[in-house]
Amino acid sequence: MMLAWESPNVQSETPDKENASCSNEEVESDDGWSLFYSNSTTMAIQVDEKKTVGREAFARIAPVCAVVADIITVHNLFDALTSSSGHRLHFLVYDKYIRSLDKIIKSVKNAFASSIGNLQLSEGEIVIDVDGTVPTQPVLQHIGISAWPGRLTLTNNALYFESLGVGLYDQAIRYDLATDMKQVIKPELTGPLGARLFDKAVMYKSTSIAEPVYLEFPEFKGNSRRDYWLDVCLEILHAHRFIRKHNFKGIQKSEVLAKAIIGILRFRAVREAFNFSMSHYKTLLAFNLAESLPGGDTILETLSCRLALLNVGATQHNGTGTACAKRRLTLSLTKWQPTLSPVSLLTLDRLGFTLQKEANLDGEVVMVGEVCVGEINPLEMAVKQSVLETGRAEAAQATVDQVKVEGIDTNVAVMKELLFPVIESARRLQLLASWEDSSKSTVFLVLTGYTILRGWIRYMLPAIFFIMSILMLWRKHFNRGKTLETFRVTPPPNRNAVEQLLALQEAITQVEALIQAGNIILLKIRALLFAIPPQATDKVALLMVFMAAAFAFVPLRYIVLLVFLEFFTREMPYRKESSDRWVRRVKEWWVKIPAAPVQLLKVDNDKKKI
Repeated sequence: MMLAWESPNVQSETPDKENASCSNEEVESDDGWSLFYSNSTTMAIQVDEKKTVGREAFARIAPVCAVVADIITVHNLFDALTSSSGHRLHFLVYDKYIRSLDKIIKSVKNAFASSIGNLQLSEGEIVIDVDGTVPTQPVLQHIGISAWPGRLTLTNNALYFESLGVGLYDQAIRYDLATDMKQVIKPELTGPLGARLFDKAVMYKSTSIAEPVYLEFPEFKGNSRRDYWLDVCLEILHAHRFIRKHNFKGIQKSEVLAKAIIGILRFRAVREAFNFSMSHYKTLLAFNLAESLPGGDTILETLSCRLALLNVGATQHNGTGTACAKRRLTLSLTKWQPTLSPVSLLTLDRLGFTLQKEANLDGEVVMVGEVCVGEINPLEMAVKQSVLETGRAEAAQATVDQVKVEGIDTNVAVMKELLFPVIESARRLQLLASWEDSSKSTVFLVLTGYTILRGWIRYMLPAIFFIMSILMLWRKHFNRGKTLETFRVTPPPNRNAVEQLLALQEAITQVEALIQAGNIILLKIRALLFAIPPQATDKVALLMVFMAAAFAFVPLRYIVLLVFLEFFTREMPYRKESSDRWVRRVKEWWVKIPAAPVQLLKVDNDKKKI
């Protein structure tokens, strides 16, 4: 079908052997009967080895089978399958993916059967993956400074960790993913005795536990195990948040979870068959992808509206929002909208996993994915628009990665060059305020004072924005088709490691001094507010009363004018001596103000050893 969609006007050659039919099940694989087709060799004979499938054909046909592809992630799945074949899909690669998916489904069924006796699973809870069963690849649970090896199990509702005892596993600890407990799941560093050394752990934090739990996935090279478990845990968490946001119940809730579970199975199949590493925008997990994609909220909104049209006998929920109601009304007015079936849920049921025993489906069940014959459904349109936005975002991110430089000195040099217009403007203003050229300073003083008195200063920001917009449009018109000139920066001289460490130590010392000075200012203000120095408090109180009266009775532009004259004319030859004397008196007065007392309390960091 994909080849026919790719080249609809080309007639395929009929195979010589008529006995190679889809109903022929006499040849089986080593693992037993396949869930998809009986004999891949027979299927491969029917496909010309020179013919390949492109992106559009795969994206259009593959989502018809819900277990093979999802309409949200089908483009990323195609990129994963064709990363080494010039973005053209060959049947042998597709066959390898299908076989891997079949193998993953069977392994999940076996893991589910073996975990029923060990875990107290609720009704409709399905085991998705288990890790830590191999002694050479344990899972370590870090709580405080203690760490225990064990087995980690992921279901559609929670994470279960079973500590390894003497030959047996202890009772499982459950970390909920379904209930709203302000869960936080993110990558984290771990190590022995609580040291942050190895980037191979996942942190789980919620309101149901006293302190965060760190699940470490040790491996000699890389952190692919950790990344995989982080992705699948976030997928289940995002799926439940999507369910709670739209108040899904019954069939709708089960369909969302089924979509997440099947996505994880596909993710495992690609990961184990092709060793493909996913980037931020290339994940195969639908809800994780929607959280990171530009326009991902539109995809989820469209998906919620599609879920509201499921063929259920129960009362339809009414929590999908006004936008969903408007969209359904538009669809009903423009053309007939067919009733949908919970395809992902039914697919899981056909594979042997039961999320909901009583589906109560009305009418005829149609086992077809999110595909409309002869048209593009709203979800596919939202995905295509998001793919276009993602391309622009990736192109922009590529430019960001190119201009990143290393080293504090180099980054400071780049920032100085970028802020050169601002720095130069500030330098010129400071030059005018120093009254070295009295004529220019006088002209600037008169013009600025007149502008403040006339009230024109409120038009300053609008004028700046308007002029900048005109310049941008002018550059867009006259520089169309031209590449932007490269920004040139002269880097500072190279330093060896010792010089860099000394410079870093000096910078840290300066930052510490600034923080100390800021704390002293705040403590002195606290002392004034609580009237610790009586005389200084009286002066500050009288000053604040005077300022309150000035702001209450004097127009604001006169206050702004007085403040401007005070600061701008300090270096004026006629009042420089008096200004210096007044600043000196203020500094002497400020030095005499004591700081409010501070007491540092020791925190007891002793933790119970488990």
